[in-house]
Amino acid sequence: MTTRDPAGTRDRILDALESLLLDRGMSQVTLENVAATAGVSKGGLLYHFKSKDALLAGLLRRVGDRTDRQVQAAVDQGRSVAEWYLQAPHPDDETDAVELALYRSMLAAMRTIEAPTDGGPAETDRALTEVMRSWKTALDNEIDDPVRAEIVGLVGDGVYLRALLGLPPIEPGLYRQVVARLLSGDR
Repeated sequence: MTTRDPAGTRDRILDALESLLLDRGMSQVTLENVAATAGVSKGGLLYHFKSKDALLAGLLRRVGDRTDRQVQAAVDQGRSVAEWYLQAPHPDDETDAVELALYRSMLAAMRTIEAPTDGGPAETDRALTEVMRSWKTALDNEIDDPVRAEIVGLVGDGVYLRALLGLPPIEPGLYRQVVARLLSGDR
């Protein structure tokens, strides 16, 4: 007797989407290609994700879940949420390089999504908002000064955007000073 594994199938579909985005680019991300790569029928894919927008939103949410686990691991190791948020991704680090490539692909994917015809935000927009709100809440809960919490978030976003765009990183010694100043609360 075989048992159904909807969570496993859902993960396989998201893994296939991630592979297509990273290996072939957004132009190859069709429901048919994702289904074939995942080894499911198009109907099976649509059972889990009702549209391409829902599929991309699912991947965004999974990236958010991964990040939440990374944040928790950093906190468990004695680092603060703010320290984690301000860490600069390193393209030479295999894990960071894969995440940067995935985020770059996700940005490209989100640019291709058309607004829904009902006038509301696309599911990808809602998923991204949920992920960003979760990170903001974590910073707000840790940093008692709301202005400093917002500055930490903006600096972290800027550092990550720099890495996504492939711009040269900030000189490491100077960046350590920036992080130390932000985390100490000096004005």
